[in-house]
Amino acid sequence: MFAVETVAGMAAHSTSLLADASDMLGDALVYGFSLYVLTRDEMWQARAALLKGLIMLAFGLGVAAEAVYKTLHPILPDGETIGVIGLLALAANTGCFLLLYRHRADNLNMSSVWLCSRNDLFANAGVIVTGIAVIFTQSRWPDIIVGGAIAALFLKSAFSVLRQSLAALHAQAL
Repeated sequence: MFAVETVAGMAAHSTSLLADASDMLGDALVYGFSLYVLTRDEMWQARAALLKGLIMLAFGLGVAAEAVYKTLHPILPDGETIGVIGLLALAANTGCFLLLYRHRADNLNMSSVWLCSRNDLFANAGVIVTGIAVIFTQSRWPDIIVGGAIAALFLKSAFSVLRQSLAALHAQAL
């Protein structure tokens, strides 16, 4: 889904699709690492959560930079492409969310993975609404605003996960 959203985001000149594509790549990396540390001790799980927080932080900053760039270099994104790809991404992320839901409170690692999945659903819904808004308004602003909102969500979640993982690492060190 990352490749589909990246290509579509570039073709559609869409900040929100590129933001969601970055999130898809981050999720794939995070899920893989989370599976790797699933049976490891709490120190490994805290390190995994720290890595996830850093990935979310990097993507949040990258998406914010893209939103600023699109503000300074205006081009109308393709609302139809945004909406269709947003629906496909929502379907993919809903499946992941449902698989992870019952494990969301198992430990810090699973909690941070579930938080990523929950955020994806909000981001996907925002992307779909963006596509519709761009079609009806013929404006680039819905895409920039939703891209910025996705960046803010990434950053808020990143700081939360980083704070929790650093506290867990500190507790393990004592």
